[in-house]
Amino acid sequence: MTGRWVDRQADLEAVIEMAARRGAYTLLDLQWLDSRTARGTVGGRPNFVAPLPNLDSIQLWQQLAAAWRDESAILYDIFSEPHDALPDDPVPLLGIREDGSTFSLPTPKVTTNEWQPWARQLIAAIRTQNPNALVFVAGTNWAFDLRGHPIPEMGGLIYSTHIYVSKGLDWDGPFGSLATSVPVFVSEWGGDDKDIPWGLELTAYFDQLDLGWTAWSWSDWPRLVEDPPRPPYTPTPFGTLVRDALMRFR
Repeated sequence: MTGRWVDRQADLEAVIEMAARRGAYTLLDLQWLDSRTARGTVGGRPNFVAPLPNLDSIQLWQQLAAAWRDESAILYDIFSEPHDALPDDPVPLLGIREDGSTFSLPTPKVTTNEWQPWARQLIAAIRTQNPNALVFVAGTNWAFDLRGHPIPEMGGLIYSTHIYVSKGLDWDGPFGSLATSVPVFVSEWGGDDKDIPWGLELTAYFDQLDLGWTAWSWSDWPRLVEDPPRPPYTPTPFGTLVRDALMRFR
């Protein structure tokens, strides 16, 4: 391992230990492949979230799972937000075969047909090192859409969705129906002040399906705390909604 990896590992271990002491899990989440390659633009700003993983992603999960194979306080979110390639994304979109070889995909569309072969490879990379790892698998359409899951012949997985107002109000089709048969976790959801009625309806839906969730975000839009985030971390109006929803778990 390189010196940089050792330094980063020490930083991660400090966070994991701090969370575990408080009875919390750490969810390791692959969000970017690198911080140099823009994968098109969103809202006029560079987007660094790739549509699909790459071969380095497999190696990364092998390293992480080997480093913490005996740490039960770690969860693995293999790839945060699979999505169609953006119109101005300059990087070719690659699929992966069962033997680990890659090929150019014929269209910029990313459905479960394109995503699941990559997911299988990333899951295998983790579980060859840590057979007991608890692995999260996101949906397509920036993680929102879980239709096409579960992955055939692969058990012990949790399916992860991200929910925002822009995705509309059809929740049964993209993730609710799946949640009646396999574990589904809402690993991102959040809103602005104007979205409070939507947020109240959504948290009621979570309660109805007994879904676990984590809200977005402490440090990015849409914020749960006033900007800039500093003590006493005053919640935004939407953050107050989230705090009240969390209180129901006490």
